[in-house]
Amino acid sequence: MHPDFVNAVQRTQTAHHPAPFDATPVERGIGVYYGDMVYGRVSFAILEDRKFKSGPAGKVNYWPGRPDHVKDPKFDPKSIDKEGLVLLGDRQLKFLRHFAGDWKGADLKMALSQTIFCNLANYHGGVGYLVADLDSNGWPQSGRNRALEELRRGFVFHYAGDQHLASIVHHGIEKWGDAGYSFCVPSIAAGYPRSWRPDKEGQPVRNRPKPGLPNTGEYKDGLANILTVHAIGNPTPKKSKGRLNTLHDKASGYGIVRLNKAKGTITMECHRLLIDAADLQPEDQFPGWPKTIHFRENNGRAPTAHLPEIKVEGVKYPVFKIIDEKTGELVYAIRIQGGSFRPPIYDKTATYKISIGEPDMEKWKSLEDLKPDAVGKKTFLYLKF
Repeated sequence: MHPDFVNAVQRTQTAHHPAPFDATPVERGIGVYYGDMVYGRVSFAILEDRKFKSGPAGKVNYWPGRPDHVKDPKFDPKSIDKEGLVLLGDRQLKFLRHFAGDWKGADLKMALSQTIFCNLANYHGGVGYLVADLDSNGWPQSGRNRALEELRRGFVFHYAGDQHLASIVHHGIEKWGDAGYSFCVPSIAAGYPRSWRPDKEGQPVRNRPKPGLPNTGEYKDGLANILTVHAIGNPTPKKSKGRLNTLHDKASGYGIVRLNKAKGTITMECHRLLIDAADLQPEDQFPGWPKTIHFRENNGRAPTAHLPEIKVEGVKYPVFKIIDEKTGELVYAIRIQGGSFRPPIYDKTATYKISIGEPDMEKWKSLEDLKPDAVGKKTFLYLKF
């Protein structure tokens, strides 16, 4: 559509948002809305993962038909992860780096986007089996990984839709589960259903989580991204009469996320379309829901060492910013749920700076030239405000 129409639609949908992080329009004068919002001491990152993403046509379209649908079983995923292709783009990655370190007024963090960062749906209604779908946010893969890296710096939970397929995924970048969790809600009216059925294709699976549901566990998607599927809301093969019953069988429904800030937990619920909300039964949710995680699981990297445990007085729930002194890069930032923290680190050869404080009151102190504890030893530091 014409840029004026696009801007009118955007204003209609997003005029109630806070001001964007960087209001500079994109090409043709089209506005942007990505930025952060704090509500109820939850910090939300609002992303535009459709606007900045590269399109496949003319760049990686080596197959007939739709440029985003890959059906060739001999397809090499690496061949389309080309330099210069983007998912979120530099502007939004810069925003996410800022967002990860900004805990003012917040106890937990959540990203809201069009869809999740993987290619989960491998069966499409009316199309059948797809090796890969470039309309998913699993492509381009390098852009996908950069987005996940920035999210895990702030222990950010990812909440999204668009796939017409409910899922809980623990994402991986270099190793399974070393990034954060995403929850993709189902379509409220799934006229075009999608499914994730790797078991049907005989894809290898590792470490299937309890309760051992089909199509869950550690997989590679069609773009070779690594992911751990904890729950999936596939359609059922029923052919009920009536439009609402048909939509119900096609896995329509809605999602709810409940945040417990005191405990630091995130509970995901996923309800089917035709239920009695006044008399909920366990079977009213899709298999695998509800599921509860702790927010720290949104940074799943295994530490190689720890810095000294730091005990803080004068600030109740301080924020810790762990910074690599050599590069100046934020490793991660977290608001702890107590008065002491032993920071895990992922490069035991580096030295670190830690900024500790309460951003709500602009009270900060720093500790510099910190090195990891020796193996088998635990040291302590004390910081008083």
